[in-house]
Amino acid sequence: MPGIREIRRLPWSAEQMYDLVADVGRYGEFLPWVVATRVRSDSEEEMVADMLVGFNALREKFTSRVLKQRPGRIEVVYLDGPMRDLDNVWEFRSIEEGGCEIDFAVSFTFRNAMFEKLAGQYFDRAFRKMVGAFEARAEVLYGSSSSSATSAA
Repeated sequence: MPGIREIRRLPWSAEQMYDLVADVGRYGEFLPWVVATRVRSDSEEEMVADMLVGFNALREKFTSRVLKQRPGRIEVVYLDGPMRDLDNVWEFRSIEEGGCEIDFAVSFTFRNAMFEKLAGQYFDRAFRKMVGAFEARAEVLYGSSSSSATSAA
């Protein structure tokens, strides 16, 4: 299954970044291509949510189960939608110098192997744009600061 991973050191706390990522209902306010979200159920440990994603005239709905382990981990398990599989994991680690390190990994499988090969070429760019949107949102919510980013394949 193809995948991608991004590791970033950020000036905000692990708790702040966890709260930002766990707030799925607000994704439409800052994530590119997210048209709408609907949280079906939510507790401290688990959420089920729908996300409507749009690219030009194309609209697709994804349903996921979000497993939450505050403040260190969020795992998103794909339940339904146009793909065969789309799972991601966020890990948040406090760092001694202050702030945190986030480790975000996504794996995906399209229903059509040819489409997977074609879309996979653009997935890396889209993934990085979304990670950047979370960082920009943190700046809006928690204040501006510099960060350093490293990527791992």
